[in-house]
Amino acid sequence: MLSSIFFKVRDMAPAKSTVGKKRKYFTVEEANKALPLVKMIVGDIVRQCRVVEDLQERLSSVPKERRRPVKNPYSEELAQSHAELDAEETKLTAYLEELRGLGVEFKGPDGLCDFYSRMDGRDVFLCWRLGEPEVLYWHDLDAGYTGRQLLAEHADSSTDDELL
Repeated sequence: MLSSIFFKVRDMAPAKSTVGKKRKYFTVEEANKALPLVKMIVGDIVRQCRVVEDLQERLSSVPKERRRPVKNPYSEELAQSHAELDAEETKLTAYLEELRGLGVEFKGPDGLCDFYSRMDGRDVFLCWRLGEPEVLYWHDLDAGYTGRQLLAEHADSSTDDELL
């Protein structure tokens, strides 16, 4: 399943140096305006994760004795498969870098993403998952998916209008 390669995928795109770079913060409105492009990129990432995983599974099923370069009809095909995997991983990295370039954090192979925001004087994540119609949730930076809360509930209980 996609979760089997998630940690590798999440770390594939090297973090760009943040020296001299400011973190991008989104309002709910800005995050929702960015969603058409984010949806396209995240869709590409999820599809590309599947391609990479399929290639990894095919290569892992090759018996160890056939992986050694010897003169047999399979060695060339195996080399081509490894080259194909490298190329597909490079594509995946490019998609991840494109998403990070927008200031959006890719969090899961199911299309889970976070947008940095500010709420009640602290940094939080606006949380969105591929398939959701708009950004509807938020959570503290260390809370993760299980800490997701509806934005509407916070707005109803908030007395100051700092929700961005």
